[in-house]
Amino acid sequence: MTKPPLNGLLVLDLSRILAGPYCTQVLADLGATVWKVESLQGDDTRRWGPPFSEGESAYYLSTNRGKQSLAVNLKNARGQALVQQLASKADVLVENFKVGDLKRYGLAYEQLSTINPGLIYLSITGFGHNGPRAQEPGYDAAIQALSGIMSITGEPEGPPVKVGVAWVDVLTGLSAGMGVLAALYERERSGRGQHLDVALFDVALASLVNQAQSYLQTGQAPEKLGSAHPQIVPYQAFATSDGWLMLAVGNDAQFKRCCEVLGAEELWQDERFHSNAGRVTRRQELIGKLQAIFKTQPKDWWLKRLNAAKVPATPVNNLAEALADPQVAARNMLWLLAHSRLHELSMPGSPLQHFSRTPLNASAARPPPLKGEHSRELLQRVLGLDEEEIVKLEHEGVIATSE
Repeated sequence: MTKPPLNGLLVLDLSRILAGPYCTQVLADLGATVWKVESLQGDDTRRWGPPFSEGESAYYLSTNRGKQSLAVNLKNARGQALVQQLASKADVLVENFKVGDLKRYGLAYEQLSTINPGLIYLSITGFGHNGPRAQEPGYDAAIQALSGIMSITGEPEGPPVKVGVAWVDVLTGLSAGMGVLAALYERERSGRGQHLDVALFDVALASLVNQAQSYLQTGQAPEKLGSAHPQIVPYQAFATSDGWLMLAVGNDAQFKRCCEVLGAEELWQDERFHSNAGRVTRRQELIGKLQAIFKTQPKDWWLKRLNAAKVPATPVNNLAEALADPQVAARNMLWLLAHSRLHELSMPGSPLQHFSRTPLNASAARPPPLKGEHSRELLQRVLGLDEEEIVKLEHEGVIATSE
């Protein structure tokens, strides 16, 4: 069996909630060994629910696959020393404490880099380590509001709406993971680690892509368009007689074929709609005509004909329908993991599993750990503590092992 791409990489994960754990789950999926350091109460998301299964929250399970959990009291000097020892052996440390908090525990970058000069130290915060907002906490919903994404999400006459998942947290986790890999690549040349400062606010702004660029070029703030696209028409959801479909006409040839399927050749023959720019300018008029036609037939009736004409169109699925799509099985996008408490745990798989030489092996993936599940193992195997010392640490409230 081939080894995954990041086999041998050691990651010390001091992060909680979503952005940091998502980042370290990606690294774990790619083969890194991830030591998850939790408080004695555990990651906050262990209590975020329902739903719960056998006491395990879906939220926690979703972002902690592949890790080993050590529950330790960072407010205790002995606990701090244990984590410092782990940091001395790690390649990467990931944390999302408030700016300056870890310095009190002897776990800031400038402190740990003296004992491990090659350490890649990733800090994820709401606003970064400088600027007037540096000391403010960062929450996905607050960042969605501040960054402007809520102002362009939702129906035109409706209230601002946040994205249905923690969009900024997930994108930050992905961006941070890319930064870690870049820092590791640079370390191959320099032999030195470094501190990587990643902010949710920065990621949110960068992820506004064409919407932000359009504002910078025009000075006009974009508005909410529902499912529609600001620069392509028709490119949005349409109601049919029995449900919704998503139409994604990306060029003029597709629009011509779309009009033929709809029996509305006169729309293509209208020179005002020949170009995408013309269709964007006359958005409301055109969309009203198309919507009236789509309402005359069921969703599947339209989809069959649009797809046959090579006009991009899909059903608007709910999650049950999305996960039942045969493409999910074809791409192995549901992983079944053996879990000590849940027996079998189904999870969305890694989208990065399809390497040609070193593919990821879902059957070898670790399930999300119980709180402190690996405390004893890590302290014995990695730090060389004996059973008597571990029992004493647990009795003194320095560590916890799984119940």
